[in-house]
Amino acid sequence: MLKVQFINPFLKAAYRVLEAETGAVIEKGKMTIEDAYYTTNDITSMIGVVGDVQGTVLYGFSEKTAKELVSVMMGKRVAIIDSLAESAVGELGNMITGVAMAEMERANYNCRISPPLLIIGRGSMISTLSFKRLVIPLNTQYGEVQIAVALKESENAGGNIEALEN
Repeated sequence: MLKVQFINPFLKAAYRVLEAETGAVIEKGKMTIEDAYYTTNDITSMIGVVGDVQGTVLYGFSEKTAKELVSVMMGKRVAIIDSLAESAVGELGNMITGVAMAEMERANYNCRISPPLLIIGRGSMISTLSFKRLVIPLNTQYGEVQIAVALKESENAGGNIEALEN
């Protein structure tokens, strides 16, 4: 079951990072539950979470929105999604997730995240297995950013994260 204490840190983090990095004015859209296997965005940054909470967080962008956000972040017009732009999109997801993990830690959830993995192309298959995803659309002047949170409390929550690494 997806808990609200797993969602709020991502919302707070997304607002903080998008506002700081791009000056975005954000309006939260209607949240939905999704269990589809296919991406609906042109570019998706996927970050895994392990520890007391486990699962995946996905950040989805249209190509136009990604170009707009990266252009503002880099201070120059981005016409194509090249390797530098891909890196910036991945880093945006990484920054949001990092800030959210700091919030989770304050709530006594000890977690680590994986480096971002970019999925390019609408309709790519992503399985979050038995995890349903809560999709939160954030509307900005640059376009929509979709955050899909598929997290659940680990069976050994409250345990030692180092035990997971051995």
